[in-house]
Amino acid sequence: MTNHALFHTLHQLSRQLTNSLNEALKPFGLYSAQWSVLFVLHTKGSLTQKELSEYLFVEAPPMTRTIQRLVKQGYVRQIPGKDKREKYIQLTEEALKEFPKWEHTVSECNHDLLKKFPETSQQELLKLQSVWLKQLL
Repeated sequence: MTNHALFHTLHQLSRQLTNSLNEALKPFGLYSAQWSVLFVLHTKGSLTQKELSEYLFVEAPPMTRTIQRLVKQGYVRQIPGKDKREKYIQLTEEALKEFPKWEHTVSECNHDLLKKFPETSQQELLKLQSVWLKQLL
């Protein structure tokens, strides 16, 4: 196997997983990029836009667009930081109310995607991905 094949299949898998999640979230008017932001904020609490970008490995312009959409939808708010360039992003009450529905839908989607993938393989894949990610950081 060449490394081209490895990266090609990783890219294909990533696109397939993203498309499946986008389809599952469509009834809520959300996309996977928005879900990622909502999930991180729900898990970690209020973060700056820069911290969100760094954590999710997303460049500033697409992160700005994602946050603007979430603000427009009423799911996040921006709070000024110490200087005028710094903005903290946090979930709104509306997002906290809706979050369990979104999380349930994402869990069902993930379950469906993994149902034919053995548990031992899932655990091994998680371990391999975690090690690789740590090496890249």
